[in-house]
Amino acid sequence: MLDEVLTAEERAVVARAKAFAEAHVAPNAARWEWERRYPLETIKAACAQGLNTIELARQHGGQGLSFSCKLRAFEEIARHDFAFAFALINHHNACARFARDGKPAHVARLLPRMIAGEVIGCAGLSEPGVGSDFGGLEMAAVRVDGGWKLNGAKAWITNAAVAGLSVAYAQTDKSLGYRGIACFAIEADRPGFHRDKPFELHGGHAIGVGGFHLVDYFAPDEAVLHEPGKAFKAALAGINGARAYVAAMCCGMLQASLETAVRYTQQRQTFGQPVIDHQGVRWKLVDAATDLEAARLLTYRAARLIDEAGDAVLPAAYAKKFATDMAVNRIADCIQAMGANGLRAEYPLARHLAGAKIAAYTDGSIEMMNERIGAGLPAVFGVPT
Repeated sequence: MLDEVLTAEERAVVARAKAFAEAHVAPNAARWEWERRYPLETIKAACAQGLNTIELARQHGGQGLSFSCKLRAFEEIARHDFAFAFALINHHNACARFARDGKPAHVARLLPRMIAGEVIGCAGLSEPGVGSDFGGLEMAAVRVDGGWKLNGAKAWITNAAVAGLSVAYAQTDKSLGYRGIACFAIEADRPGFHRDKPFELHGGHAIGVGGFHLVDYFAPDEAVLHEPGKAFKAALAGINGARAYVAAMCCGMLQASLETAVRYTQQRQTFGQPVIDHQGVRWKLVDAATDLEAARLLTYRAARLIDEAGDAVLPAAYAKKFATDMAVNRIADCIQAMGANGLRAEYPLARHLAGAKIAAYTDGSIEMMNERIGAGLPAVFGVPT
């Protein structure tokens, strides 16, 4: 599988992520959900372990490791809580993007605090009325002396509850469509930034999802990460990776759900035999295990193509579509195998089911994956010209 192509250093990072999740995420994930709070202290603890610098370039203080290494590390974390894993990987991505695209003086001022977990990062794409239609952004950026003035709102932003820096996209000229979009590093402690109340999200409160709005927010020239005409392409460049690691997180959740369901059905007796010996139950778990293997093959193939700079557009879409859809169905099957006990809070299955449903929307819904794959059908299966 994928671990076979990782270096010894990368396998050690995956093992560290697994151990961290078992020690810090597993015992607390249910409590974060019930208490409806963002686990900032555990995010900071993960940063202290370097779990937010896996792909960050060494020249910026990171580990400079592969995308596949990051994907596998977060698959292990998601086995215990999708919401925490998704919050942490979004901070990781913000660190890497800001370091890569920011101005040197700006990066020198803020990146060390982001690496330490003192400043949490987030993306800033979705808006109250704009989701998958990235080209329809309404946040406006107007050129002024020494920088840009921004007005508008963002919504459905992971980590928005606490983020101190957002890698945000705004429209500089609506007549240009996506070519008018620029990207800015937005700092939460500057005038004009207003944080909105975090969303009450069932099953994934630890994501810290919410929004913010900008009112005559001044972004100096040093805050421009991508000029108009370049930002849209830069945003799309990371989407294949996002789809692949979301698929991997679904694999992690189903792995944990299967482990729980198999142990339970081995121990639980009905009609004089273990539940797992009833064919109707056993075959459902067999189907779940088979789909898990298939999802991992699709996901790991996409990851390797991303590391090799290959064409991962369709492989990432296949992985995202299959893994998210099957996770919703197969985690539900694991719950069904355990009967009503599968819903009890002492087991993680209901939370994983909610996490899988959240995953089905993030970084492109299943419907969007159908459109992406459908657009490629003529090239893959059409009559040669």
